Amino acid sequence: MDLLYKRRLLLAGVAAGSLAAITRLALAQTPERVIKIVAKKFDYTPSVIRLKKNVPVTLEFTSLDAVMGFNLPDFAIRTDILPGAASRLRFTPDKSGEFAFHCDVFCGSGHETMTGSVIVS
Repeated sequence: MDLLYKRRLLLAGVAAGSLAAITRLALAQTPERVIKIVAKKFDYTPSVIRLKKNVPVTLEFTSLDAVMGFNLPDFAIRTDILPGAASRLRFTPDKSGEFAFHCDVFCGSGHETMTGSVIVS
């Protein structure tokens, strides 16, 4: 074997090993959980969100009728929810328990009942 052939063989082996490692890594990662939440006067669907402690999650919001807000003060996260657009919040709950969320943008009479809870186990 000449030297050039040995180098090509070595490079092909390294490339195949790298591709196999990248493939194993990609398959080992589970896709992040995305929870879709629909806001409408004066309701969130779902109104109870169940999460696992220390597991990242993305909350994806849409509004059917008006500008809304989502505020989860125990985790210091909030977003505006605009009709016709998706808003996303990514966070990792770091404590267990039941935590209240609410709309923090006045959306009409009945706004004060627009609440829900996040249960982290």
